Amino acid sequence: MASSSPAICSLLNIASRGTASTVSSPALASSSRMRLIPCYTTTFKGVGGGSLLPFPCSSPTRVSFSFSVRSPIWKCFSSSSVATDKEALDSSMDDVQRRLMFEDECILVDEKDTVIGHDSKYNCHLMEKIESENLLHRAFSIFLFNSKYELLLQQRSATKVTFPEVWTNTCCSHPLYRESELIEENFLGVKNAAQRKLFDELGIPAEGLPTDKFIPLGRILYKAPSDGKWGEHELDYLLFIIVDVELNPNPDEVADVKYVNRDQLRELLRKADAGEDGIKLSPWFKLVADNFLFKWWDHVEEGTLQEAADMKTIHKL
Repeated sequence: MASSSPAICSLLNIASRGTASTVSSPALASSSRMRLIPCYTTTFKGVGGGSLLPFPCSSPTRVSFSFSVRSPIWKCFSSSSVATDKEALDSSMDDVQRRLMFEDECILVDEKDTVIGHDSKYNCHLMEKIESENLLHRAFSIFLFNSKYELLLQQRSATKVTFPEVWTNTCCSHPLYRESELIEENFLGVKNAAQRKLFDELGIPAEGLPTDKFIPLGRILYKAPSDGKWGEHELDYLLFIIVDVELNPNPDEVADVKYVNRDQLRELLRKADAGEDGIKLSPWFKLVADNFLFKWWDHVEEGTLQEAADMKTIHKL
């Protein structure tokens, strides 16, 4: 790759007028939410011939563009500087978590759960973005029970960016903006994502978790700050599954795991409310426990989970 001009590295803003014949840009989505499209690259050979670059360029220069349908301005970046700029942000972040923050593209939805675009995991968890742009992304929370009807809990790793070291349900994450996790029929996209993350976080292979074993019981919409910078604003699918599994937790994601029965969970909730033993719970888990979990536990034990399902309602909590 030819080296980019220093002028590109200075992050010049270049007006898009007169460039239609010069750049093959993607079709912009009609929704203003579909504003983040993965960077597209092209080559320019100097000022002549309709180049966008406002300076002479003797050799081909590779540049990349990020597009926003909200603005007529395209921002021009050195392709070699984009990753460097991102890596410089939040350098105190754990390497694994930083990589996921920038590589993972979450699914943006409206409050009716209609897909309206996608954005980085980083942006979706910045409270500034959540508050100023009302970014809402699709998520899922898995509640895995063993054959003794005990619920598997995990304590999130200390390196997690949001809600580190809190106790929560079995697995909580996001379907990504990829074909296999956007499938709406039978909620297959979310189930595929659940398979992926149960392996990533707890080492449970997909073959032990058939997608038809996951039972979606409901959806909740909530917002919760984690600290001054990070937080959640999610439309969360609640997936239940009853299966015996072997665990191999990933220490980058999980600090501890344990199975609990109803009474043990009630005691954990009490301690968290009282601030005893330093126990903290994730906000989404607390919302589900306070509103749904124990009555759904009856259906787990009775084998009637399908009767409890209500996927038409989105509960705003």
